[in-house]
Amino acid sequence: MLALGQTLVYAGVYYAFPALLPDLTAATGWSVAELALGPTVGFLVMAALTPFTGAWIDRGWGGEMLGYAPIVAALGVAALAFAPTPVIWVLIWAVIGLAQACCLYESCFAFLTRRLGDGARAAITKVTLVAGFAGTLAFPLGHWLGRVLGGQGALLVFAVLVVLGAGVNWIAVRKLRRLERVGTQRPAAERGALRIALRRPAFWMMAAIFGLAWLNHGILLTYVLLLFEDRGASARMATFAAACIGPAQVLGRLVLLMQGARLGNRLASLLSLAAVAVAAILLVSAGAVPALIFAFSALQGAGMGLMSILRPVLVAEVLGRRGFGAISGAASVAPILASAAAPSVGAAMLALGGPALIYASCLGFALIALGLGAALLRR
Repeated sequence: MLALGQTLVYAGVYYAFPALLPDLTAATGWSVAELALGPTVGFLVMAALTPFTGAWIDRGWGGEMLGYAPIVAALGVAALAFAPTPVIWVLIWAVIGLAQACCLYESCFAFLTRRLGDGARAAITKVTLVAGFAGTLAFPLGHWLGRVLGGQGALLVFAVLVVLGAGVNWIAVRKLRRLERVGTQRPAAERGALRIALRRPAFWMMAAIFGLAWLNHGILLTYVLLLFEDRGASARMATFAAACIGPAQVLGRLVLLMQGARLGNRLASLLSLAAVAVAAILLVSAGAVPALIFAFSALQGAGMGLMSILRPVLVAEVLGRRGFGAISGAASVAPILASAAAPSVGAAMLALGGPALIYASCLGFALIALGLGAALLRR
């Protein structure tokens, strides 16, 4: 149930903007940069609040956050449909950012880790196996709704998805708390654990790796339809290829679920970073062979799908589980800031150097992250 809730919330909030970007541009008449500033501000607010939401989860408020925050997010997505100016658009996204800090993967994974301990990786994997289809749901739905209702009308339907996600989350929370009463013990929070973690070089190396990977993914995901069409794909082909990123995430997670004991967290982390780097090379090559966009979607999706699971697992493995909510929240700031910057950074790249600058930069981000990952995991 928690997996289904995350699927609906991600589809309705996180993927709504990239899925509807061409239709929103046509409906509002605003530039891509003006529209992209909204999600950027939302992620900035999310980054600022995530360390605090992690501490709230340590204090036992994770269930309430997963249940109530999607309602706030849904109201925000619905309000976007009526935003009269870019300024109001950005202010609404700030409210959505507050809700995202409380109900997306970071909070969900911390909630599970606090309650399930060593069983958290399997639980997180199962959640993401289903939630990986959020993009598969959002891109075709956005393509169809954008044509029928326009970009702004489609936002109202996406808001309904988030409301449904809130209801499903509450069912999941109640079930997990009943399990806890039967005998699952939560680890106690430890004061000062975050301060100790911040002194360790490994923390900052992980922050850099995650930040670069999520900047790469955020830029490519936000402008995926525009980039695919630049590579020579038709609008329908681009939509279909973008929708394949979700199933590829699920496939990568299935491999981890079935081969996790053989791979181990360290090798799986290196493979995920390498997949993202190769995906960037394939996207560049798709200029000559447009069908390579499907190979890009497969590797980008699989690599980031693995990384979304391995991120909290590696934090717990390297830095420990005491005070995990606060530490995980702090470690999430870099990727969230990267996601915040991605829409605006991508828009600036398009203005300065066109799609070619995006291709080169994202390849560079992926290669640096791979190098840092290899250095960290050798330690």
